[in-house]
Amino acid sequence: MKRIIIYRGKALTVDDVVNNRADAARTAWRVFTKSDTRAKNALLEAMADALEAAAASIASANAKDLEEAQLRGMDAGKLDRLKFDESRIIKSAQSVRNIAQLQDPVGEVVRGYTLPNGIRLSQVRVPIGVMGMIYEARPNVTVDVAALCIKSGNAAILRGGSAAQHTNQASIAVIQSVLKEAGLSADLIQSVDDLGRDGATAMMHAHGHIDVLVPRGSANLIATVVQESTVPVIETGAGNVHIYVDKSADIKKAIPIIINAKTQRVGVCNAAEKLLVHRSVAQEFLPQIAAALAEHKVTLHADDTSYNILQAAHIAGLQLEHATTEDWKREYLSLNMGVKIVEDADAAAAHIAQYSTGHTETILAEDYSTIQRFISNVDSAVVMVNASTRFTDGGEFGFGAELGISTQKLHARGPMGLREMTTTKWIGYGDGQIRE
Repeated sequence: MKRIIIYRGKALTVDDVVNNRADAARTAWRVFTKSDTRAKNALLEAMADALEAAAASIASANAKDLEEAQLRGMDAGKLDRLKFDESRIIKSAQSVRNIAQLQDPVGEVVRGYTLPNGIRLSQVRVPIGVMGMIYEARPNVTVDVAALCIKSGNAAILRGGSAAQHTNQASIAVIQSVLKEAGLSADLIQSVDDLGRDGATAMMHAHGHIDVLVPRGSANLIATVVQESTVPVIETGAGNVHIYVDKSADIKKAIPIIINAKTQRVGVCNAAEKLLVHRSVAQEFLPQIAAALAEHKVTLHADDTSYNILQAAHIAGLQLEHATTEDWKREYLSLNMGVKIVEDADAAAAHIAQYSTGHTETILAEDYSTIQRFISNVDSAVVMVNASTRFTDGGEFGFGAELGISTQKLHARGPMGLREMTTTKWIGYGDGQIRE
């Protein structure tokens, strides 16, 4: 039996409540689509100002979420994602301002030409409409998605999860107050957090009410949305991210890149999880990188050959374990890393093809032909060369922020910014033509 709640004086199922909210978002969106770029940018600037003014109160709400999460035993990586203190709020506000400065994709002509019969065709970018977002313990995403939706002319229905409920509620209250002050409906940016998990499930079933659904979080969350949703889904993937160290790699470059990719923030999808090393440099390189990783408390899960090399090196403080098949599949999101010795770049690409989630892979090499072969053979959303995997990010790519990082191949792939939040429509200008 479906859960019944009292909503605005009526007994409704959670599905009906979510559908009503999505329909209200669509009504607000139809009015909002009349806003030009200048109006949208002014709204974003006001939103940034309001977030900065409310930073202390939002941070206070976040402190409650963090305290509750710690009591539940949330791990360090997830706690880091959940953290939304004043400095991060100010940074998010700056991202909102950055989005305001970006080119508005709405109305952009993708292509155009004239048919032999004289009809002039144009394919132009338009907003998608009502976008649903389901995510976990990522309160910055609430601000990012709201800002991206405003600039790209979309409405949003958000389910940010129970772990960040206080923070999300505080942020959305600020955003909705800015909408009201601008004479717009607060229904343009809404949350269903008050409906719990049933609200998320109802979003997945809101076909005809929500135009597209984007899950962002754990592999289990993403798989559930993909499998259960009747709403079209843009799949963001887990990040089983690999770094391959070739025999031509510059070791002085390689070590800081790997340390950054693994340890700068461990609970994010673009953190490196696996290290593949060319056999000919393994004996020299592995003890060096292992010592550096040990200083950062990283536990290494090593294949048999690399385990023997590292055990013989007697590295102080190194936590070393034998890798299992499950290790090659796993996204750790913690201070753990898999290590494997491979024959060459082709073998590295083959291992990546078998175990990668298609997110980001990096090659550390100086040989041009090896680099190009690796790029050609690796089928992931992003391939980096001699750079940290942590750069796979909408903000770093110049998008201001990101909706998520798509690992699918339809519509959008890689970090999703403003253009990925639009679709297109064809406009045909005729002068009385009829089809024979």
